[in-house]
Amino acid sequence: MPEVALDPLASIVALLKPRPDISKMVAAGGRWQVERTDMASPFYAAIVDGCARLVVERQKPILLRAGDFVIVPELNSFTMTSEVPPPPGVARLPLETGPGMFRLGPPDSPVEMRALVGHCRFDAPDKALLLSVLPQMIHVCGQDRLTALVMMLYDETSAERPARAMILDRLLEVLMIEALRSGAGPDLPPGLVRGLSDPRLGAALHRIHNAGSNSITVKGLAQEAGLSRSAFFERFKATLGCTPMEYAIRWRMAVARDLLMRGQLTNAEIAHQVGYGSASAFGMAFVRNWGMSPRAFIESHAKE
Repeated sequence: MPEVALDPLASIVALLKPRPDISKMVAAGGRWQVERTDMASPFYAAIVDGCARLVVERQKPILLRAGDFVIVPELNSFTMTSEVPPPPGVARLPLETGPGMFRLGPPDSPVEMRALVGHCRFDAPDKALLLSVLPQMIHVCGQDRLTALVMMLYDETSAERPARAMILDRLLEVLMIEALRSGAGPDLPPGLVRGLSDPRLGAALHRIHNAGSNSITVKGLAQEAGLSRSAFFERFKATLGCTPMEYAIRWRMAVARDLLMRGQLTNAEIAHQVGYGSASAFGMAFVRNWGMSPRAFIESHAKE
């Protein structure tokens, strides 16, 4: 039976190893604000009713309306407020009204906004590298599937059912993939999702993610994309934000580090799987890219 081809977007998300941390229902009324400055975690929200103003570092403020979904794969600080923010200095902490349920704004004001909010983490040893090829923020309007997935995450978090952890992990993976592909388009910043919106570059990206032990060259990738070498190189760099070989090396090294963390293969076997002719060639490439040997990398993570 032939092997199933790796989809670039699915393989990136799987290698990130997303794990849910918090899932909650937030209700708000009146003029309200919530601010976080030390999150250091991915964040997502689906607006069920009403609207909310979201300000994320390095991003333009956006007004989220009912049916909108937003995900920020790497977040350190954000501010979410009512459409008309409260005056400075009157922000109140969220009031917990029940398990996984919070209230914002004056307690006596009617509820005008409801949102499902979640935080998660990435357990990949290469999360910074992998996140560098994803958009800093995805905002999707009118995709009921995303709201349904967030609701399922919230429901599963609130219950103690068999296989709960596995279900949550799978739901989060599906949510991320659905959000990223729903927000795909040529207007995105350079990165993988924008690259996959281009059919010619998409073909080359599939070739990179499925090369395995086979060699990768710019010429071969250009042929896969049906472009001249120079046209392919420029188009790839403008759309992905890096050269074809830089992307290929990043991906192969991310796979290598994941395999090293699993501890099931020798360096020679890993070298073969990621396209290097010998363990020594792989070791030199690893040091060149990460500043340490494969053994030192394993030892450093064993201490964490």
